[in-house]
Amino acid sequence: MTVLIYNNNTNRMETYYLSLNDIMPYANSTLRVREFRGASSSQVLWTDRRTMEAWVRFRAMWGSPIFVPYAFKRIGEGGHSDQSQHYAGTSFDVAQNLDNASRARMRSMAASSGLWTYVEPVAISPTWVHFDKRATPPACSAGYPMLRQGSISNYVAVLQDALETIGLVKIGIDGYFGPLTANTVRTFQQQQGLTVDGVVGCQTWARLTKLANGRWRRGQFTNSAALVETVALDRPHMQKTFCLCQ
Repeated sequence: MTVLIYNNNTNRMETYYLSLNDIMPYANSTLRVREFRGASSSQVLWTDRRTMEAWVRFRAMWGSPIFVPYAFKRIGEGGHSDQSQHYAGTSFDVAQNLDNASRARMRSMAASSGLWTYVEPVAISPTWVHFDKRATPPACSAGYPMLRQGSISNYVAVLQDALETIGLVKIGIDGYFGPLTANTVRTFQQQQGLTVDGVVGCQTWARLTKLANGRWRRGQFTNSAALVETVALDRPHMQKTFCLCQ
């Protein structure tokens, strides 16, 4: 299992090789890989350090284990909105095992904690609690941030995943927006009749995620549909790599 972490403190991607029972990086024994992976079948996961650190602090505030059936998903697997934070690894749907009063208390704690960028209202998710650590500002009114060549983040991983999911050249998923990713973005923009500038703004995100979201569920498989990633080609020559394999 490969876990990619965008380290917000160093502006670098970190790669970990873990088993499902290992602890997620920066999670301080509060979240296992299998919990973060949730309902996904992917062999590669991604998130960022600040999401894991927010989780650790919130878990400490709550004071007991939190049931986590849904966190990470690949955009090709679908099941969420086109620019869902689940596809970026910054989102949690939790507490389905609690009663309404306990969920209300958790939701209120999440909203008042200042740890999360967004906490979903009960009217939208009455039988679970949703909170996420999405990056801001979004390129559209909501969704993912603007990206361009030189960007580094888990959102670049979403971009690379989406481009591969719709069948463009296999560029690998590493979180680095290098020249190969930029050229692939321009190819996509040209094909879709968008402004060809290599910048992933609102229109490019909207069109790309609409095409990619749930594509594998619809039976539209590409060369990345096996959910296994190989060598990424856009990464710099230095990348921090860890193996905690058992």
